[in-house]
Amino acid sequence: MTILARFLGNGDGPLPKDVARYILDLSISQRDKARMHDLAVRNQDDALTPAEKEEMHAYGKAATLLSILKSRARRTLGLKLKSRTIS
Repeated sequence: MTILARFLGNGDGPLPKDVARYILDLSISQRDKARMHDLAVRNQDDALTPAEKEEMHAYGKAATLLSILKSRARRTLGLKLKSRTIS
């Protein structure tokens, strides 16, 4: 995952603008969100197989990588993160 982040992140320099726009359009599918939620809930009950624990950690790493790349993309394009409101 770290190596992939370096490949996609273009070192410490800014991302190419077309790549930055593409990254900002990426999102986690509803199916993957549901799977991540299922794994997290079942993990709280210590009900995951070793393979499911590995899958849960892989989802976490992928989501973290996407967040980091989106942050770099926003910086490249001079965009600020919209603040969330708590309801």
